[in-house]
Formats: sequence, C-alpha cells, structure tokens
Amino acid sequence: MNGILSSNFLKNPNKTHFNNLSFLLLHPNPSNTIPVTQFTNCAINRPPLTSLQCGALLQSLTNTKSLRSGQQLHGHTISCGTLRNNTYLSTKLAAFYAICGRMEEAQVIFDQIVLKNVFLWNSMIRGYVTSGCAMKSLVLFREMMSFGQRPDNFTYPFVLKACGDLSFVEIGRRVHCEVVVCGLESDVYVGNSLLAMYSKFGEIGMAKKVFDRMPERDLTSWNTMMSGYVKNGDPREALLLFKIMGGAGLVADGNTLLGLLSACSDLASLEPGQAIHAYVLRSNLAQYNGFLMNSLIDMYCSCNSMVAARQVFEEAARKDTVSWNSLISGYSRNGDAFESLRLFCRMVLEGVGPDQVTVVGVLGACVEITALQFGMSAHSYITKQGFGTNAMVGTALMDTYSKCGSLLSSHHVFDEIPDKNLVSWSTLIAGYGLHGKGREALSIFRDMILNGITPDEGVFTSVLAACSHAGLVIEGKEIFDIMKMKYNMQPGLAHYSCLVDLLGRAGHLDEAYEVIQTMEIKPTSDVWAALLSGCRLHRNVEFAELSAHRVFEMNPEGVGNYICLSNLFAAEKRWDDVERVRGLVREKGLKKRPGFSLIELDKVVHRFLVGDKSHQQKDEIYAKLKELRQRLKEAGYKPDTSSVLYNLEEEIKENMLWDHSERLAIAFALINTGPGTIIRITKNLRVCGDCHTVSKLISKFMCREIIMRDIRRFHHFRDGYCSCGDYW
Repeated sequence: MNGILSSNFLKNPNKTHFNNLSFLLLHPNPSNTIPVTQFTNCAINRPPLTSLQCGALLQSLTNTKSLRSGQQLHGHTISCGTLRNNTYLSTKLAAFYAICGRMEEAQVIFDQIVLKNVFLWNSMIRGYVTSGCAMKSLVLFREMMSFGQRPDNFTYPFVLKACGDLSFVEIGRRVHCEVVVCGLESDVYVGNSLLAMYSKFGEIGMAKKVFDRMPERDLTSWNTMMSGYVKNGDPREALLLFKIMGGAGLVADGNTLLGLLSACSDLASLEPGQAIHAYVLRSNLAQYNGFLMNSLIDMYCSCNSMVAARQVFEEAARKDTVSWNSLISGYSRNGDAFESLRLFCRMVLEGVGPDQVTVVGVLGACVEITALQFGMSAHSYITKQGFGTNAMVGTALMDTYSKCGSLLSSHHVFDEIPDKNLVSWSTLIAGYGLHGKGREALSIFRDMILNGITPDEGVFTSVLAACSHAGLVIEGKEIFDIMKMKYNMQPGLAHYSCLVDLLGRAGHLDEAYEVIQTMEIKPTSDVWAALLSGCRLHRNVEFAELSAHRVFEMNPEGVGNYICLSNLFAAEKRWDDVERVRGLVREKGLKKRPGFSLIELDKVVHRFLVGDKSHQQKDEIYAKLKELRQRLKEAGYKPDTSSVLYNLEEEIKENMLWDHSERLAIAFALINTGPGTIIRITKNLRVCGDCHTVSKLISKFMCREIIMRDIRRFHHFRDGYCSCGDYW
C-alpha cells in the first residue's frame, strides 16, 4: 500500500495489507488520554484498540498532520472491526483526512456517516477550501443548511474565504447577512474573515466599515486591514492605520512589517522603510525571518537605494533565490543592468539555483543594454535548466531577441512555445511593430484571432503602435474602431496616445487634435505629448505651442517635452524662443539626460557619449571617422546641420555632427569586427536626421548591415536604405 489508502480500498479493504503494520505503543491512563511514545513492528496478536483510544490517537495525529501514521491507524480500525458503525471514530477519521488535504478519502468516509454533526461539516468545508476547491466548499455549505444544521463561528470563516477566493461578490454579501442574523459578526475570527473577503473583492470601503464596527480587534484584524489597503492600491492608508494601531497598544509582528514594507515599496517611501528596518534590527527579527529580509531588499530597490539594498543582501545570514531575484531585478529597474548581470553570474557560481523569475529579470537587463550575445548565452542556460518551454520565460526571450535586434530569433522562440498565450502573441506583434514591420504585425494579429485568442487592451495597444511606426493610418483607424465596435472595449489612454501619435506622425495634425478634443476620458500629458511630437516632425508651431502648454501644466518636470518644443523653435531659427524655453528648464532645475550609444563585442558592452575621448581605442576610432568622412565627401554627401540646434556657424555645426555617439560606435565596430558582421547599436535618444543619412551611406560602401535601436524604434540599414523608409 505504501502508506496510501485510495477511496476504492476504503470501500473494500484487504486485511492482509496490515500484517506488518507499525503501530504507536499506547498506554491507557485514567483520564482516557493516550500518550504516543514510539513506533514498533506490531504483532497481529496485539489486542485491538478501543474506540476512545483510537479517537485520542487520531486527534494527536491530526494535530501533527501525520498522514502515514493516520493511514496505518485507519487500517487497524478496519481490520479489527472498531470502525464499523462507529460515528464517533468515522467523524474523527474524516476530519483527519480533511486536515491533511486528502479530500477524496475524507469524502468517502463522510458519505458513509448517517448522523453528521457540525464538527464534521466544518471539517469538510475547511478541508475543501484550504485544498483549493472553494466551489465544493460552498456546495457542501448549502447542503449543510438544507439538512438543518446550523453554522457556527467555525463554519463561516471558511465559507467567507471560499467566496473571496472565487470572487463571488453577491454570495459573499448574502453570507455576510446570514452572519449578522446569526449574531456572529462580533466574533473576531468571523470579523477577520469578512475583512479578508472584502479586500479580495476590492471593496476596501466595505472592509473598513466592518473593521470599524468590530467590538474586538486582534493583531490579525489590523494586519488584514493594512494588507487590504496595500493590495487595493492605497498604501498611504496602510501606513496611517499602522500609526493608529501603535496608539492602541498593539505590537507589530512579522506579518505587520511585511505589509508595511510593501506599502513603502509601492510609495517608494524611504524614510518609513528605514524606520521599519530599524525596528526589525532592534527586535532581532532579522536572524530568523527571511521573508522580512527579502522584503527589505525589495523596499530599498523600490526606493532607488541600491547601496542599502546591497548591504541588507550581503549581511543576510541566508540568501535564498528570492533574495537574489530582488537584487537582480532591483539593479535592472534602477538603470544598472551591468551590475544585474554580474550578480546573476555570481549567483550561478555560488551554486544558487535560478528560477523562472531570475531568468526573466536577467533577460530584462539584457534588453536594457542590448546585450544580445549575453542574452543568447542566457538562452542556452535556460534551455539546459528546462525553462525553455515555459510561456513566461519564452515570452521574455522573445522580447529580448526582438529588442536586441534579432526579430527572426524572436519569432523562432515563439514557434517553439507549446502553449502560446495572449502575452506571447502580443509580444510578437509588438516586436514586429518596433522594427517597423506594421503589415506583418497586422498579419500576426489576424492569425492570433484565427487561433481562437481574443485580444485584450494590451494587444490592441501593440497593434496600434505597429501601425503608427509604419504609417498605416487607414489600418490603424480601422483597428481602433474594431476594438470599440466588435470587441466592445472602451479605449484607454494608451490607445488614444497611439492613435494621436499615428495621426501626428502622418501629418494629420488637425484630425489628431480633434481626437483629443472628443476623447471620452480626460487626456493626460502623454496624449498631448504625442501631438507635440507630431508637431515637431511637421514643424507646426501653432499646434506645438498649444499642446506644449497643456503638457507643461500636467507634467512640469518632463524635461523631454521642453526639449521637443525648443528643438522645433531651433529648426525654425526662432532663437529667442529657444532661449526662453531653455531658461524655463534651467529655472526648474531640470537636467537633460546625455545621449549615448551602446555596442556589444564579445559579451562586453561598450558605451560611447557624444564627443567621447575616454575609450582605450579613441585614436583608432577617430582615425576611422576621419576616413569615413572623406569617403562620404567624395561620394557627394552634404551634412544636414538642421540637427544641430544651436545658433553657430555652419562649419562648427558640421564638426559637431561627427562627434555623435552612434558614429563613434559604428567606427568602433568597423575596427573590431570582420567583413559582413552585423553591427548592432542602441541609442538612448532619437537618432538625428544626419546620422540616419550617414548610416545608410556607410551600410552601402562598407557592405555592412547596421541595426540601430533608438528610443522610438529599430532602423535596419542595408545597401544604402533603411527599413523605416525614412519615416520615423
């Protein structure tokens, strides 16, 4: 039997299975309690245990969830006939199996009991809900009511948990009414269950009403309420409630602190997070609560305090996979993808097994610095670890390949995912859109629908963005209408931003402005910024000033919008207006992020700034640039100095263009790679018009494909042409 009793066996037991059972030595005493001393091989001649002895022993085994020993005792009661027609012992056995999560065996015994008491019903209801079968729990609850059994304060908490797990709002409210009618709302255990249920429903206001009416609150009540606030997007209220809790004289435990650290993470609020850290250290909780240490690491990462996060990590007595994951993703989120990848290498060397979350975080770091070669190595490692067929990991790999410039590899990974979900399809569509292949993205969108996948808001955002990058105005407008008419989805801010961007890029500025004016939701700064970007492309000063005014009102700290307007004025040679906008930037203390380009060589990522002279190969790089400049001049190239947005002499402007970071990266690649090698570059800003022209020409006379990703999209330069068709 190997310690396992099936439901069929329970109905038709075979006594020969018990000839070599191990039993606990039992010593009856006057109080009818049975102490458990040791296991021994029991001879079949041992006198059978009485019903009370079996019941007491079962209770002990139930408390410790000792499944194997309980199964052996069950077999003994069957072979000795003690269980036959014994309601007391059958009830104890059913409760034992339910507590151990063995609901099939519990149900068989339950069905054979004629006189079922409240304890038995409660045990079964609890067993089903804690085993993940909430629906069966509710069905059993209604059966209990139909048999005339009256629920008590042990019944309702698990019924309420089942309603919360299933998001059965109306049923949950009706059960709440029953609780009030029965007079059990004042029971603290029931009250806590109501709090948890309403928090799961997202009805935090109703949870607060229940909380305020509770005559008695324990620590669980406060923890549940604070956790509810955090999970429902109101972390400030959680922190305020903690202050009130302190005034009530309650002392925080580990669960309290975990909830508060989540609130601090959501708010990126460092000061209260540091106070909680100090409390953890004073209370000596750090020594045995790994969850708290991991939450502290995550909190510091969310607050962009990576030095503190690293210190907590290094001082942790035990680092589990979650600890490593928190720090790896923290570095990536805070703009240090290099350290994220170094930490992953250290994790592997120290023998800590990465999980799916780890590899997704590492692939995200590869995307940040376009580390295609490292991403390919990570892909190999993932395959060896057996994560390759997982949809979440596969989708992350697709995203990595597409954003590192290898769209073919991204599609290959998609083909190998056995269970393609909505996110997989959406990622593939977004990848093709990012590379300017709008028609292919639309084709994939149609294939997705033919495969029975219903698009969601995220998929429509990807499709609209793909249409925008490819200039597919008619198709994009059709997709926007289909979303509303066919799929009955109300467009969100992301969809409106894509539509305005689509129209603005194509020069339909009047129509884009009309879309904003007729939006069913209030436009945000992102929507107005999309119009501003279109105005810059098509040099429409009137609409630009109007949209910039709205953007500055809504997002006064967004330095990119000031730069966009300033660049438009500079292109129109309105230097007084340029200085006025730049004065606003200085007045507000805003900083323009410096432009740079990244290129990977032999799994090492090289970074170049504008006019960079720090690279160890600087002499060779600038010599190569001089050579390229001469060859371009001989081919008839004339610089487009409109990209230099300063009031300077023309010759100075021409010289400034040759210091742009992407040209330094191209020269570096030409020096260090062989003929025919694809050059892959990532730029953190939009590529300027003159660099775009130069890249096309270099791709032709050097016979190289140059794949360049800027802040907006990919450009594939080949044989003197760009995949964007000069539309970007």
